Amino acid sequence: MSKADIRVNLCGVELKNPVITASGTFGYGQEYTDFMDVSTLGGICSKGVTYVPKYGNEGRRLVETPAGLINSIGLQNPGVQHFIDHELPSMLKLGPAVLANLGGASIEDYEAGAALLDATEVPIIELNISCPNVKAGGIAYGVKCESAREVVRRVRAATKKPLIVKLSPQAEDLVAMARTCQEAGADGVSLVNTFTALAIDIERRKPVFNNVYAGLSGPAIKPIALRMVHQVCHAVEIPVVGLGGIASACDAIEFIMAGATAIQVGTANFIRPGLSAEIAAGIQTWCDDHGVKDLDEIRGCV
Repeated sequence: MSKADIRVNLCGVELKNPVITASGTFGYGQEYTDFMDVSTLGGICSKGVTYVPKYGNEGRRLVETPAGLINSIGLQNPGVQHFIDHELPSMLKLGPAVLANLGGASIEDYEAGAALLDATEVPIIELNISCPNVKAGGIAYGVKCESAREVVRRVRAATKKPLIVKLSPQAEDLVAMARTCQEAGADGVSLVNTFTALAIDIERRKPVFNNVYAGLSGPAIKPIALRMVHQVCHAVEIPVVGLGGIASACDAIEFIMAGATAIQVGTANFIRPGLSAEIAAGIQTWCDDHGVKDLDEIRGCV
């Protein structure tokens, strides 16, 4: 019996399978080569980079929960130019398609970062609009459709690369946000980013994190993320990359059945460093065992 074809076309870029590692959970790929054959993945997403280098948040940055992880990293990164000069070349040699995750504190920062990436060989830009807009009192670009429309429109004009916009579950209306990004020129959307959460140090009687609130990821958010992906897939015509708590091949297949073109594995990489490769192999096995010839047979079946 012939094997299923689990390749996917993501915004014009062919991936050998639908498994991409999520930004901030896989470094720049090289960090995981001792644990797995990274070349077996469909894609790897870079740690979030910004035009201006960022030190990140002070104080404690991580708290484990019974079914997830709360992080307050603060987009620590060496800047887009450093990424292009030092990290990107080795990422491109690993084999999977590379997604450069781009953040910014202003539209001008986003534009400048996108213009630099446009001159590289990176196949896809993933635009992180969960960043705080410093000119609007710190409200994330991904909360209000008007702010998202402007930053996506301006970045779209700054690059010819396929542009995937990463959506925050904190958006006032996530479906409307996805449609807005599509109208503004996005080639795809990825969702969901982390949920706002709180951890309290009961001995100090204070929040654990200096910024008080932080981002929750991991298995705890999977059912909610799956629902949101399902809603967005039924509302837009562009590809959707689903993520949020995926920790097994069965989880990944659920997101594909909800309509996702591809999926991203995030927090689970910290629990089992080789898990993303296992998920890719598991999708292949499930399709072969169920007589599924290609993923289009099950994509969006729910």
